[in-house]
Amino acid sequence: MISKYNVIFLMEAMEFLEKLDDKTRDKVIYNIDKSRYVNDPKLLKKLEGEIWEFRTRFNKIQIRLLAFWDKSDQEETLVVSTHGIVKKTDKVPRKEIDKAEKLRQEYFENKNK
Repeated sequence: MISKYNVIFLMEAMEFLEKLDDKTRDKVIYNIDKSRYVNDPKLLKKLEGEIWEFRTRFNKIQIRLLAFWDKSDQEETLVVSTHGIVKKTDKVPRKEIDKAEKLRQEYFENKNK
């Protein structure tokens, strides 16, 4: 089976993952990897605009890694994870979506330099 895209993590996403305990981190990474092969909104879901979320529920905790697509390279499609949150409510807070959008804009500005 061929993956549909590759995933890269910006610094804040890496730092978030490093703070999780090993079992939780393993589950998050497993779900992100699985999302590369299957089309399942329980794993990767569009939030709004250009922002998506990797979704993991583990030990009654909702973990989200916000992300966006980079299809500018003809060879490889990337999903870029901006940062992570542990969700306490059903909705992803507006400030987290805004933060992901800001990081997306910075990513493309720096990439095009």
